[in-house]
Amino acid sequence: MASQSELTRARMRSAWIFLAPMLVVLAIVAGWPLLRTIWFGFTDAKLSTPGSYKFIGLSNYLTYVDGRWLGLLANKVWWLSVWNTVWFSIVSVLLETVLGTIVALVLDANFKGRAIVRAAVLIPWAIPTIVSAKMWLWMLNDQFGILNHILMSLHIISSPIAWTANSNTAMWAVIMVDVWKTTPFMALLVLAALQMMPSDCYEAAKVDGIHPVKVFFKVTLPLIRPALMVAVVFRALDALRIFDLIYVLTSGSRDTISMSGFARLQLVDFAKTGLGSAAATLLFFVIGLITVLAMTVGKVRVSEDVAK
Repeated sequence: MASQSELTRARMRSAWIFLAPMLVVLAIVAGWPLLRTIWFGFTDAKLSTPGSYKFIGLSNYLTYVDGRWLGLLANKVWWLSVWNTVWFSIVSVLLETVLGTIVALVLDANFKGRAIVRAAVLIPWAIPTIVSAKMWLWMLNDQFGILNHILMSLHIISSPIAWTANSNTAMWAVIMVDVWKTTPFMALLVLAALQMMPSDCYEAAKVDGIHPVKVFFKVTLPLIRPALMVAVVFRALDALRIFDLIYVLTSGSRDTISMSGFARLQLVDFAKTGLGSAAATLLFFVIGLITVLAMTVGKVRVSEDVAK
């Protein structure tokens, strides 16, 4: 027992030795800028005078001055950006999960030319976000966009629609483009889980004459749930910090502004480094909290499954 304990400690020391260089680099590259951002959130720093600022406590977040509340938490545009980000994340991740699972099930089947189809499906995900957003911006244009042309040819609409400029359609246009681009990522992760599933489960279900839909919900879905949860968590964290796609498609308009877009608006356009840093700090803590909750829930579910 003592020798096993010593071996475990030796492995732990070796692991920390190998991880130490990476942790040092990570602390320098990510840790220091993060701490500076958090610090600036408690100051009145401005982009025009970066070296001249003073500590103002929580005033960037919330303060009461002359009978009214000021600061980030009293800013209506901030709460609008929170709502836009949450709405975008929920709808896009839900659609990408459903469509990605369907695509993965199709790609998991044996058919001629499967390798070519698998490669073609990954093309949207391989295209850089800025490039795909600019491409869709042209396609969604109300004057010469191909989407309006097709819909008018089919008599679905009677006049061109400014998809990215109309407040009623702008967010849905962003969601559509994001689903088009990121569904292959979800499909790839689900397909990897499907490829690792034991074939005897399907063979037994086929012999018993069970309907394929019932097999999916009773056999396939429970087995791929861990991989599906990982894919959903990764995609949700990525969606919560969305910026580039919205900024390119809608130029950061108020109707679609995200939390990252709000932070960029304060930092760059309004040159309010302190307020922008406070917004970025809140976004960081929101994503961090969701990450911890997801890991905790996942750990509890894994423990329950092991107990069963």
